Amino acid sequence: MKVEYVTPFVAGSVSVIQTLINSTPERGKLSARPQMFTSQQVNIVCGITGDIEGQVIYGMSLLTANRMASKMLGGQPVPQFDQLAASAIAELGNMISGNSVTLLAQQSYTCDITPPTIVKGSNVKISTLDIPALVIPLVVADVGEIEINVSLQQRKAKAEAA
Repeated sequence: MKVEYVTPFVAGSVSVIQTLINSTPERGKLSARPQMFTSQQVNIVCGITGDIEGQVIYGMSLLTANRMASKMLGGQPVPQFDQLAASAIAELGNMISGNSVTLLAQQSYTCDITPPTIVKGSNVKISTLDIPALVIPLVVADVGEIEINVSLQQRKAKAEAA
């Protein structure tokens, strides 16, 4: 996977989190996985279509999801991951993915995103048709760690025409 596909998702995540909760995430060490996998309890799955295709998963613990939702809802306590919290977290994924696709467009890639899906549970494995995943952890002060799993490739038809 090309780094130019991943960088917009890191930049998009940092920008959206800074805007939403006024906190600058610290980037952790990048790692690679042979396929998409997350051990996080709450995951936002966004599909990417167009010149580049695949999936991005924003994963976090239940505690981190509740803290992030609380901050997004103006500090309102979120004692459990309910429909309101799920809606806030889904919107976080939607905003990050939209911002990231805009950054990809600046690199001349035409892409779109699918609506976000929340997957709650542990040891979630999602098939990405053997597209490797790059994992970027972001540590958000007073919230927790958000793990960005990026599994993207150039669209087959475009790659074959090139």
